[in-house]
Amino acid sequence: MSDKDNLIKVFEYALNQEKTGMSFFETSIQRMGVGAAVTAFRKLVEEERKHIEFISRIISDLKEGGGLTAGAVRAVAIESTDFFDQRAQSEFLEECVVGSMVPDVTVFNVAWLIEKDLSEFYGGLARQTEGEAGKAFGMLASWEKGHELFFRGFRDKLTETYANMPWGG
Repeated sequence: MSDKDNLIKVFEYALNQEKTGMSFFETSIQRMGVGAAVTAFRKLVEEERKHIEFISRIISDLKEGGGLTAGAVRAVAIESTDFFDQRAQSEFLEECVVGSMVPDVTVFNVAWLIEKDLSEFYGGLARQTEGEAGKAFGMLASWEKGHELFFRGFRDKLTETYANMPWGG
């Protein structure tokens, strides 16, 4: 198998992972009851769609043109999304604690793990891949790192909040 074929396979794997993550987020929206969490997950689904489009274009360029150009990598500009503003974050955390919304907390924890895995996967590929493909993997790693940090922040805040509650009176 040629280097190009191997690169296509890696991007196809990445595309599948993005689709799996997006499916999880879409399914999670249906299970959540908090407006702020639903809004954040909808924004995340849209961002994941952009990642899928980005990777799909790269695969198409590799299959059709034989190589990956700087233009192909920059063809889909993705800007980071602010999933929750500060007020929405505070409201969500309060609703989680007051309403004992453990399912939502669990969803955020699983979301963090998904994004962490993708961030590490893309980061590793970026370090071992040269040229425009390496840059593309670096961009994906950066985007996923932002998602990872967002979900980890919630997980950490909720863990701290629950750990410091006066359980038992």
